Amino acid sequence: QVQVVESGGGLVQAGGSLKLSCAASGTTFSRYTMGWFRQTPGKEREIVAAISRSGSATYYEDSVSGRFTLSRDNAKSTALLQMNSLKPEDTAVYYCALTDRVQGPAVNPVQYEYWGQGTRVTVAS
Repeated sequence: QVQVVESGGGLVQAGGSLKLSCAASGTTFSRYTMGWFRQTPGKEREIVAAISRSGSATYYEDSVSGRFTLSRDNAKSTALLQMNSLKPEDTAVYYCALTDRVQGPAVNPVQYEYWGQGTRVTVAS
């Protein structure tokens, strides 16, 4: 059974940094493209960043490009989202997701099969 667990959320001041971690178990992590999504009340879940199975290709949503960095360690079955220069508009619940349906970074949440429970990020102004 595939399990996905996020950690690292919390409260941070604007301009600060957080590192989110996604840990997968019950499967071979390197089989999966991995994505981070976020959601705020009343809005649809949106892509933040995604990374290919090998880690050679990444995608960043425009608003986080240059501030967030996504990496993965297949040997440890983990992925890290380093978030710098955080803004109040980054406040959301962040979700990690996996899919083996595509090889490259996937940006549509419907492409993903396995989801974590989410970790809350709050950026205070």
